[in-house]
Formats: sequence, C-alpha cells, structure tokens
Amino acid sequence: MEQLADGGIRVEALAGEYQAQAERWAVRLGLPLQDDSAAFAVQVGEAGLQIQQLGPQAPGPVRVDFVEGAAAHRRVFGGGSGQMIAKAVGIAQGVRPHVLDATAGLGKDAFVLAGLGCQMQLIERQPLVAALLEDGLARAAGDAEVGPIVARMQLLPGNSIERMRDWQGEPPQVIYLDPMFPHRDKSALVKKEMRVFRPLVGDDLDAPALLEAALALASHRVVVKRPRKAPIIDGPKPSHSLEGKSSRYDIYPKKALKP
Repeated sequence: MEQLADGGIRVEALAGEYQAQAERWAVRLGLPLQDDSAAFAVQVGEAGLQIQQLGPQAPGPVRVDFVEGAAAHRRVFGGGSGQMIAKAVGIAQGVRPHVLDATAGLGKDAFVLAGLGCQMQLIERQPLVAALLEDGLARAAGDAEVGPIVARMQLLPGNSIERMRDWQGEPPQVIYLDPMFPHRDKSALVKKEMRVFRPLVGDDLDAPALLEAALALASHRVVVKRPRKAPIIDGPKPSHSLEGKSSRYDIYPKKALKP
C-alpha cells in the first residue's frame, strides 16, 4: 500500500485480546505493526476496525457503523423513498433497481438504498476504506433489524474502473458515482471523515474515466453525486439534475426503469 508523504500507517490492537486480529489485518493490508513515525493507525478493538489520525489536533476515529449513530437515525427518520437519492436512482412504486455503487466509501448512500429495497453491489478501491466497510458489514450482519438490509449489500474487491470494464454477468441497472471532488475550500474539510480520508484517498482525478466506464456498463442509468456548485464531470452532459442544499445528482439515462 502507498505510504503517505507526511508519515506512514500502522496497525495496532487496542487491547491484548485483539492482537491476533491486528496481526491478520497488518498482513492483509501490507502494513507494519510498529511505526513510530506513522501519521495514521488502523486500530482493532471492541468496536471493530477504525482509522485514527495520530497527533495532538487529530479528530476522533472513523469507523463504519450501520447499527447505531447517523446511519440508524437516517434509516428511521431519513424520509424513505421521498429522499432525493431515491428519486435520482429511479426508485418508484414497484421499481427497486439493482444498483452498483462504484465509489462506495463508508457505504452510507448504499445503506440508504439497500434500506429502501435495492440490491446493492459496492466497490471501494482504497484498501483501508474497503477494510472499514467490510468490517462494518460483518458486524451489522448479526443485528436483527439491520442484518436483512446489509444482506442486500455485496462488497466487491478491486478497482472500480477495471471492474466495470471487465464486468462478468448481468450488468447493474443503475451505477451510482460519488467521486471525491478536489476541494480548495478549507471549510469543506470540517467533516471528520473528510479530514481523515483526504490524505489517505486523495481526489478522484480519474472521474471522467469512471463516468465513461459506468455509461458503458449500466443498462438503465448512471447517477453522479456532486457538490451543488461543482462543474459536471468532463464527458457527455447529463440529461437533468436534482439539486439539494449542498449537493446535486446529475442523471444520465439510457433506458426507462419499469416495474
């Protein structure tokens, strides 16, 4: 795995009983268990897997939790199929498309769509973020309420562009993209996840190639989430957009979704 310009990444157990798990993750991710110069730590503990930025001003750890916290609140109070993301991917009466989220991140949007009944496939190309997502899905699988939702979420390994270009089997009806946008604005980094992830993940400078691969594969439509004022991705123009307070969904239709 790539090392960061301002320090590396180490894996550590938060208690002795998690040492064996930490060692397995270190091998899988190709990261050391000891590194005093590390800027980040992948930590294994009672709450599962998390990434902690190290240093005096660092925000708290980032982990995936589909059972409690923000994901649970949105599942109960988020607005159901009236949400803009639901309209963007084409959810309607009798229509629950098969969706590929090719930039899955921490799985938040995919979890919303799975909660509304969509069969989801997820690709996250950054290995650390994919590890958090894998761990969060595994922990949620045993929950009585959330287990049936995450059962509709299949995490696929690898690079999104390569996976889409070499797709095997029936193509997804809808492909959802939320590429990391190059923010110049410091205020855009206040979210804890963004402060932690931007040094790890960087910006998706190959967004045009992502869009091109998605348009070639999706059977019915491609949906791109963007900051509200961001330019469209270079390439074909979307047919229309749905705009919210801070973000918008650019929609590239190919074929009508029918019940």
